[in-house]
Amino acid sequence: MIDRRRLTKRNAPHIDRVDYFSPLSVGNGKFAFTADVSGLQTFSRDYEDKMPVCTMSNWGWHTFPEPEGCDISSIRPEMYDTFGRQVGYFTNARGQEDIFNYLRENPHRFHLGNIGLLLLLSSGKRAQIDDLKDIDQTLDLWRGIIKSRYTIEGTEVYVETVCDPKSDTVGVKIRSALIPKGRLCVELKFPYGSPAMCGADWNKDYRHSSSIISQSSRRIELARSMDGDQYFVTVSAETDVIFPEPQKHVFIIKPAEEIAELSFAVRFSKEKQSEPVPDVNGIFSASARFWENFWSSGGAIDFSGCIDPRAQELERRVVLSQYLTAIQCSGSIPPQETGLTCNSWYGKAHLEMHWWHAAHFALWSRPEMLENSMWWYRSVMPKAEAIAGRQGYKGVRWQKMVSPDGADSPSKVAPLLIWQQPHPIFYAELLYRAKKDSSILDGYKDIVFRTAEFMADFIHYENGRYVLGAPLIPASENNDGRDTLNPTYELEYWYQGLYIAQQWKERLGDERVELWDDILKNISQLPQKNGVYLEHENCPDTYTSFNKSHPCMLNAFGALPGALVDREIMKNTLNMVLDKWQMNKTWGWDYPLMAMCAARLGEPEKAIECLLLDTPKNQYLENGHNYQRPNLPLYLPANGGLLTAIAMMAAGWDGLENGAYAPGFPKDGKWNIKYEGILRYR
Repeated sequence: MIDRRRLTKRNAPHIDRVDYFSPLSVGNGKFAFTADVSGLQTFSRDYEDKMPVCTMSNWGWHTFPEPEGCDISSIRPEMYDTFGRQVGYFTNARGQEDIFNYLRENPHRFHLGNIGLLLLLSSGKRAQIDDLKDIDQTLDLWRGIIKSRYTIEGTEVYVETVCDPKSDTVGVKIRSALIPKGRLCVELKFPYGSPAMCGADWNKDYRHSSSIISQSSRRIELARSMDGDQYFVTVSAETDVIFPEPQKHVFIIKPAEEIAELSFAVRFSKEKQSEPVPDVNGIFSASARFWENFWSSGGAIDFSGCIDPRAQELERRVVLSQYLTAIQCSGSIPPQETGLTCNSWYGKAHLEMHWWHAAHFALWSRPEMLENSMWWYRSVMPKAEAIAGRQGYKGVRWQKMVSPDGADSPSKVAPLLIWQQPHPIFYAELLYRAKKDSSILDGYKDIVFRTAEFMADFIHYENGRYVLGAPLIPASENNDGRDTLNPTYELEYWYQGLYIAQQWKERLGDERVELWDDILKNISQLPQKNGVYLEHENCPDTYTSFNKSHPCMLNAFGALPGALVDREIMKNTLNMVLDKWQMNKTWGWDYPLMAMCAARLGEPEKAIECLLLDTPKNQYLENGHNYQRPNLPLYLPANGGLLTAIAMMAAGWDGLENGAYAPGFPKDGKWNIKYEGILRYR
């Protein structure tokens, strides 16, 4: 049995210096608070263009007023020939740039409010980040607490920061001799919303309001308004405090007496709350219970028995990825690629990435964390149905870059992607396999069957076979949408989606759909030339122009079981990718993608090599985040993809011989892993 407490403790992030790329976060899946080295957001401006420290939620969205003369209802689609008929997609911004930009940027997720310390030096000047010495900051994973200790001019400051598991509330405990000296108090300040990475615009004080609704000796309630958006913030202290006369959008909190401790909670809410703010000690206790239960249940994997020198780093990445995806990707809507830390693509979710964020939850025996967002697909189904109908298709065509209410975003690429279409079918199947509950079938059959209905109508029959043809762009996004035919990964996924949908028909006692069976029987073969699979049928027989971005051909026998795959051709394809691909132009989820393919091919050493490739976009920072580039300093699809790959490599997949233990790990005596609570993959 794995000692799970020891497992989490030895992988807890520890910060002993100012590291602008490793702020630590607490959260509950739908709300997160990210802290700088002070334990709060004291020096947020220093982090702003590195890895921002924000307070973000799933409900915290802001919309700019439409610019004068910008009529978004007048947006015009670009027409594409689709097997002899014209179909419109919102891919061409020429002449309507203002509309495209507005729809892409709105609504945008925003920084709800900055909770920091006002720290003064003995001279009376405000302390700067370089004034913090003896830094000792740890994320206690077992209890979900950020513990921050440092000194200012030799005087110690100790801050504990936590998030309530059930409400969007931050709990804080501060101890320091600076408090009674008047040199440490709390500063709560609010920005205007922004689609920028930091989610905040500090230069538009006149565009928003912060008003006091009520105030007492231990509590202040605020109403926040930005254009047509409103939310509420309540501060509740454990002892009497003083709220000095606020500056515009800035509120100070300091003890009423000369004491060296200050404990308080800050609750953020979309609606005005009648319930009291949870007390601070209650929040800390609730967090400890939640995280102890999280780590004690679900899946776990222990690498401490391994003697391969790479094992310790792999274990660290796995443990921290469990924590990060739990607090950032397990909420009620599909997450953005930077979760609840900061903005990427204006805060909107990319539905093709939802698989990489959340599919692993079912495999790690935490299916409820995947199921949390399944209701959302049903809620946006009318918009997905409208997209399909406008293009002349049956069923539902799922959006790509999407707002929380299901509005799709225009883009030269996004509307032509299709690999997100089978995802909801796959999620439903993962949930059914994890829960073994027939209620899953009744609960999600409409999502499964309406998705399959679109897929069957979208694929086209010609010359004795079913083809996926233009306009579409494969997952690699390397290709012209007008020239693409039969992309390898998407063809396999179309097969798998319709195959699962037919299984659901049988489980529910319904008749199989004749058209779906005909597609399964006559779908095109996967395109290949010179013994390797191509991204799509019209690719040249060389990869000199295409050997970058996602090597998505491998996913046909990685994330997917490869019903249409020839193993030898796929083995050649994997070797070609490892030999010729421009790894500096890949993305964080590509390495688990390659690892899953290697594992299925019986190449466990290559699977390990893929997970730990030494390449710029496979860096895992001290806080567990996967760095990509300056405007994408974290990338949660990599964390989620890693967990899916590790689950598959440990527990195996359908079709393996019974009794195969950890089939994705080398059998050289160096990888003596232990795992429990991880389910077999499809």
